[in-house]
Amino acid sequence: MTKIFMNGCCGRMGRAIYEITKNGSDCTIVAGGDISDNTDGLDFPVFKDPSACDVDYDVIIDFSNAKAVPAIVRTAVAKKKPIVICTTAIDDETLALIDDASSVVPVFKSANMSYGMNVVFELVAQATKALYPGFDIEVVEAHHNRKLDAPSGTAMTIADTIRDNISEEMELVYDRHDRSQKRSKNEIGMSAIRGGNIVGEHEVYFISDEEIVKISHSAMTRAVFGSGALTAASFLKDKKPGYYSMKDIVAGAFNK
Repeated sequence: MTKIFMNGCCGRMGRAIYEITKNGSDCTIVAGGDISDNTDGLDFPVFKDPSACDVDYDVIIDFSNAKAVPAIVRTAVAKKKPIVICTTAIDDETLALIDDASSVVPVFKSANMSYGMNVVFELVAQATKALYPGFDIEVVEAHHNRKLDAPSGTAMTIADTIRDNISEEMELVYDRHDRSQKRSKNEIGMSAIRGGNIVGEHEVYFISDEEIVKISHSAMTRAVFGSGALTAASFLKDKKPGYYSMKDIVAGAFNK
């Protein structure tokens, strides 16, 4: 059994992960961190300052917000605990802090914690190699109306995956409303939709004059991200210091 410290435990994802552990999992949440006082329904101690936690645990899962990440990373380093970082929209300074932490503790970070989405990243890489430059490439993502960043971190990871598999420089084009010109071959179109309670949808279009190849992924519930985070925590529990991602888990499926 992997004992979890859940940072951001009072939020949507923190509670979703808690429900998964209650309904059958090889992980259990023994303590949490959150600045919120709304701890109703949680049966573990919650600390406003994660460094003050006096409960023993194996791995930290962070599903908080960008401003809270530095403190939990420092706590992981101080307590020598592995950490799974699921929070997105992290600035460069914090990314550097995370990178430094990976030399001391195991760090797991992925732009998207869904196993299926990480399979999509690999499919996109292979499709790019096979189809470009004969096909134009467009990325479309959709999320709920409360999401702050656009395009999503996952959409940016898709774009990076595409660029990593093309030798020439590719331009990300976020909005064409002020353009009155023919589409360039080296463009990757990036479109974002925000509305309602969409959990997360991503589509990658490879478009030629004769055909369209589309790779898509839809998250039906937020539980898919919670399940991925718990899989990562179990994976990370006994690992040596270093930087890990869902790609390390997915790789096993592609190497069979």
